[in-house]
Parts: sequence; structure tokens; C-alpha cells
Amino acid sequence: MRGSDFAELKAFIAVVERQSFARAAEHLGLSPSALSQTIRQLESRIGARLLNRTTRSVAPSASGEQLYSRVAPLFREMADAVAEASDATGQISGTLRINTLGIAARNLIAPRLARFHKAHPDVKLDIVVDDALADIVSGRFDAGIRVGGQLKKDMIAVRLSPDMKMMAVASPHYLARHGTPKTPSDLHDHSCINWRLQMDGRFYRWEFEKRGKRQEIAVEGPVVTNHADIGVAAAVNGLGIAYHFEVDQVGDLIKQGRLVQILADWTISRPGLFLYYSNRQHRPALLGSFIDCMLDRDPSGEV
Repeated sequence: MRGSDFAELKAFIAVVERQSFARAAEHLGLSPSALSQTIRQLESRIGARLLNRTTRSVAPSASGEQLYSRVAPLFREMADAVAEASDATGQISGTLRINTLGIAARNLIAPRLARFHKAHPDVKLDIVVDDALADIVSGRFDAGIRVGGQLKKDMIAVRLSPDMKMMAVASPHYLARHGTPKTPSDLHDHSCINWRLQMDGRFYRWEFEKRGKRQEIAVEGPVVTNHADIGVAAAVNGLGIAYHFEVDQVGDLIKQGRLVQILADWTISRPGLFLYYSNRQHRPALLGSFIDCMLDRDPSGEV
């Protein structure tokens, strides 16, 4: 294979996996026009259109799908081989792409970024904050971070945090005006901040449990969001009742008196945060180093 052939196929795979010329060009360090020219050269050499383009999207044609299904696994195997060879030298370098929930970005990654960079200055971290349950394989991420219980069975998971308590909270001003719910069913009479599940667009049903009795409540209110910052801010400003993890801003706001926990005797805990990656891929040393940093332990495994 000529070097130009390799570059063209690499560019083609990048466009298919990122579903965007702009994102693929940024990943490859090319200009969008240079990337388009590379794809045209590949299509001309093969004699078939490989990508269907519109003003808003790009997707592989039938020929493109066939080509991608054959060459993408080969490129992944080559990347794994290079990673294994790099690991053998003991040098930690390269790019690590992580797809993470906002709660993990704020509470786990951000406080440890400087320490990780100091220990591994040759590693480039590419952190994408995404509160949907992303497909890290198709998105070409090395790993994702999500709440346990949401992960596919074919993923290898590493626990990063203890279980996390969920809390229904409201501002003192809201409760003074509208009263305090005594049971989960009372939420039907209140304004609530809804949480949208991006995987399928449904709203999250709030979960409660008391002495083995479990309830799931569908709520209504003036705000719908998929981002914790918006939901918490709406509650602080008196727009309604919100339902969030205690560790993600809520606990501090309760201590400050800006939020009040309600339905405390119905509180549940959810599985903690887990880092996960495909069981079909080699785990490079740099991912292991990232996990060690998130767990506040040195490479020997000691905390």
C-alpha cells in the first residue's frame, strides 16, 4: 500500500466515524478543503462514490459501507499494535479520548487534570462532556464514564466512585409559596424540573424508595433539560423542584441554605461512576495511567 493510499483510507474512516468533514478534519489536523480533496482522490481511484453528502450530514454510500466494514477493523488492529509497541517502551504518550458525564467532568476529571498533565506531559487528553449514553466504539473514544447500571454487558468497567445519593430539592422561596410535598405522589401537584434522557428522548421518571416500597414518578414543570447545571439553577431560582445527585453541587447548596431537601425518607442511591471501555480493544498504558489518576493511586496500584 502506498503512503497516499493509507492516508486516503484513514481520512475516509475518520469522516464515517465522526459523520462530519469538519470534525474529521480537526481530528486529522487538516483543513476541510484538504480533507475533501483527499476523499475525492480516493473515490476517483476506486471509481465509486463512497460518501453521500448533504448540507447538514455525511453518511457512507452502499460502497462506502462495504469498504468501511473491511478496512476499519484493520486500522484498529494496527492502532492496537502500535499502542502495544509503545507500551513496551515504558513511554506514556499519545491522545486519549474520553466521553464523560458532566458530573464526572466536574468532580473527578477537572480536579485532577493538572496532576495528570504533570505526570504525563506527552499525553493529549481529548475530553468530550456528553450526558447521553454515548456509543464509545462508533465515536472512536478510548473510554467513557457513566453511572453504573447503564453500561452494556460487553464493556469492561472500572468503578471510580462510591454509590451516589439522589435528592429531590427546592428553594426555600418555592416551598414557602407552594408548600412541601410529603409523599412522591404529591409531586404531581408541583412544578418540577424535568430531565430528558438523550438516548431516546424520554423524560426520566424520578425514583423513590421507603421501607422496600419503590415508586417511579413522571413529573411536569416549566423546564426540561439534559444538563445538571440548568436543572440545579432552575431549582435555586425557585422555578420548581429538581432531582439530582447530592455530590454534584446539590449538597453544597443545601449547606448554604439555597436549596432544601424534600422527601428525605424516600431517598435512594444509584451506582457510582464507572469508567468503561470495549472488551474488544487493547487497553493502552495511557488509559491505565488515567484510571490510576482518577482513583488517586500511583502506577503500582497503591492508593
